[in-house]
Amino acid sequence: MSANYWVSTHHNHWVFTKEQLAAMRQKLEKENAELVQMFTLPEPRHLYIYFNQQISRLSKRLKIRQQAIATAQVYIKRFYTRVEIRRTNPYLVIATAVYLACKLEECPQHIRLIVSEARSLWQDFISLDTSKLGECEFFLISEMSSQLIVHQPYRTLTSLQTDLRISNEDFALAWSIINDHYMTDLPLLYAPHTIALTAILLALVLRPNTSAPGGQLPSSGMNSPLTPGAPPNAAAATAAAAAALAQAQNRGMTPTGSDKEKPMEAKVGRVQRFVVWLADSDVDIAAMVDCTQEIISFYNAQEQYIDKLTREQISRFVKARGLDK
Repeated sequence: MSANYWVSTHHNHWVFTKEQLAAMRQKLEKENAELVQMFTLPEPRHLYIYFNQQISRLSKRLKIRQQAIATAQVYIKRFYTRVEIRRTNPYLVIATAVYLACKLEECPQHIRLIVSEARSLWQDFISLDTSKLGECEFFLISEMSSQLIVHQPYRTLTSLQTDLRISNEDFALAWSIINDHYMTDLPLLYAPHTIALTAILLALVLRPNTSAPGGQLPSSGMNSPLTPGAPPNAAAATAAAAAALAQAQNRGMTPTGSDKEKPMEAKVGRVQRFVVWLADSDVDIAAMVDCTQEIISFYNAQEQYIDKLTREQISRFVKARGLDK
């Protein structure tokens, strides 16, 4: 695996602009217009919420670590930029992506065990024929042009915990936000360190500062995304994060005093300390603003997700096209 993100195949081949990603999806829909018209599917975020749930179910059975789970999710996203989903059996693709990701992340699982557990979960869609998963593995590798390296935001988050004095509570919330971002397009749009820094920022503005005087920081009045069924208020979260990013950008362009003054400024609060650090870095603030909007937008979209409808829509085209055989 390439230790340097900037020279990796991840950076060079699997990061797109929003326009490029939209064009690829439109091309697939145009090339498969008849299938698209015949089988309606929910929006991509709802599909990936469902895929995330299924990967989690399979991974719990196999006791697969988070790094491999994340890699599998990225493989599925990459694969479906090249292949129309209605031409595949998503359950087989999920099982195959997990199998391949475990190999790459050095926690391999036996193919028979993967197939057996997948069959237990999705008996109407997975056969016990291991050759099916083997064929699908070659399909995935081919469509991804054998470019299997995936850099994850977790590494940046972990490496910055000490430098930024991130509390265990903020670290856990940022980790959860990174988990959630795999259900958005962000892994195909931005560098992992940008996503990690956005997760840290959101964790700071979403969670009250219990160490400030009186035990509180001016709060945005939002619930943590860790709380089931209570996503953060989009407008308030975006406004709080955007204000912090704007402050960091202004500090980066305008002298704020001597270096000796900065440590004192950093003591004001968790968000302010992070703002000072961002101002001294060369991080793309505009990219962080966009990441913030994408993640908050996802939490709103999550409220409209209907599991039964998504499951039925996927089952319909898999059964109708005989992709479960």
